[in-house]
Amino acid sequence: MSQEMKLLYAVLIAAVIGFIIYQIVSKEKRIRNRFLRQIASSWGALPNREYDFGELEHIARYYENTKEEGYTVDEITWNDLDMDSVYSMINNCRNSCGDDYLYKMLHTPLKTKAELDERKRVINYFANHESIRTKYQLELSKVGHTRKFAMIEYVKTISGLIPDSNLGNYLQLLMYPAAIVLIILDPAIGILFALGALIYNIYTYFKTKSSIEPYYVTVGAIVHLVSCAQGILKLDVSELREYTSRLKDSAKILNSVKKDSKFLGSVDKMSGDMSSLFADYLNMFLRLDLIKFNRLVTKLQKHKADILVLMEEIGRLDAYITIASFREMLPFWCEAELEETKSCRLEAKDLYHPLLSEPVANSICVEKPVLLTGSNASGKSTFLKTVAINSLLAQTCGMALAHSFSSSFFRIYSSMALKDNLQGSESYFIVEIKSLKRIMDAVGEEERPVICFVDEVLRGTNTVERIAASSRILQNFAKQGVMCFAATHDIELTHMLEDQYANYHFKEDVVDNDVIFNYRLYEGRATSRNAIKLLGVLGYDEAVIKQADETAKRFLEKGVWSLEG
Repeated sequence: MSQEMKLLYAVLIAAVIGFIIYQIVSKEKRIRNRFLRQIASSWGALPNREYDFGELEHIARYYENTKEEGYTVDEITWNDLDMDSVYSMINNCRNSCGDDYLYKMLHTPLKTKAELDERKRVINYFANHESIRTKYQLELSKVGHTRKFAMIEYVKTISGLIPDSNLGNYLQLLMYPAAIVLIILDPAIGILFALGALIYNIYTYFKTKSSIEPYYVTVGAIVHLVSCAQGILKLDVSELREYTSRLKDSAKILNSVKKDSKFLGSVDKMSGDMSSLFADYLNMFLRLDLIKFNRLVTKLQKHKADILVLMEEIGRLDAYITIASFREMLPFWCEAELEETKSCRLEAKDLYHPLLSEPVANSICVEKPVLLTGSNASGKSTFLKTVAINSLLAQTCGMALAHSFSSSFFRIYSSMALKDNLQGSESYFIVEIKSLKRIMDAVGEEERPVICFVDEVLRGTNTVERIAASSRILQNFAKQGVMCFAATHDIELTHMLEDQYANYHFKEDVVDNDVIFNYRLYEGRATSRNAIKLLGVLGYDEAVIKQADETAKRFLEKGVWSLEG
């Protein structure tokens, strides 16, 4: 071969290698720049993420599988407060671990001031250090969102998998040297054997790979966790070392998984396409991915606890950053001040609801239960949810949507948006009394006081029994030290329970045949009877309206219902 030809071949080889390197480097740069744009645009912004059908159910799996002992927010309360919508409004997490941890975090109110103060410290640190926060978010982006599957399900899948023996793969590989020997001894037979061995090897390779390839995604998800943990450890921020140190040992143990996974092809989103293609051809002939996969399964099953550590700590950091981002999008907010005490106290100034586009802020200061009265649509239910959601945010995120918020540490329950249980053949009333019973049963389970929110107590039964039963239930709550916020139309309750409950109300005005609500909270019980006036707004006959008004007035004076007059 001439010197010129050798030089030409060398140039071509160098060009191919340079092209592959360029593809890898440029892809990494494009991905990094895309992540940076997403991070910048999402900070302090309302999430524009649309959840796939069933995605929130997948996100909930982590909480369900790692649920802690003791009190957590139950399903009734979560649904009553529409916490899926609140969660979606907050969630700007960069990966599935953050999604999962945030969901669990909102279900698990903290119990002590020390825990809450530490969480607030980390959230504030991320809020005040943009450069470091961005570096963390870049690393967190390496994990990505699984969407169709829960990350915890990947771990469970690997844990239950029985790896195949590699003996068959090794025997297949022995066919190659056997073919070489035969070619040397008898070229014609050797070539036929080699072709047959190659075809058989490729056929069995793809047949086996098709059965295990779905699990490659699981390995890929774990590799992304390891890459993220290693990137975070390199940042080595002293203020966050308590959290990142928990990643160190687990990331070190699982680093071999990352190395071995390279034989499976492209499981890392930061890898280049050309190298992946080369790995696919190599695997097809040498079955390296099948051999390594069986070894990886055994290794991952042995180190399941380390995978869970990576998920928890990566998710925690991501969730804390997203809380800091959520605060930036609010018109105003405050740090919650909570006390570890058995007594009940709640004080809030200008408290508002996160899901309302134009919320009306209200203030309240109470050390005993509260009865709310007022007409329909005046704001009672919204206020109950406002206090409940902010109580939950205070104990999970260390913040409230208010100018100031302080309270006891509570266990939070509600009984509000209940429905008939048709499948269980239970009426609304049965569902309601079961819901209230669960709150009464919870009172003595822990020293922390209970705060509960009840909308229209026992609305599912007649007036006489409703007032008789609800008055005793509410009285029992008060005697047991429950901070109960209850909305009712039964003014009688405000008189019967005035020694145990503080009375507040909402009101409306009927002006020029129109109903005007200001959604402001007032002290005292409701005194207006605008429900009858509304009949006129809707065009009822004046005689009917007058008679209804006289009937109500006669009852208030004599305590007896009558249609006379």
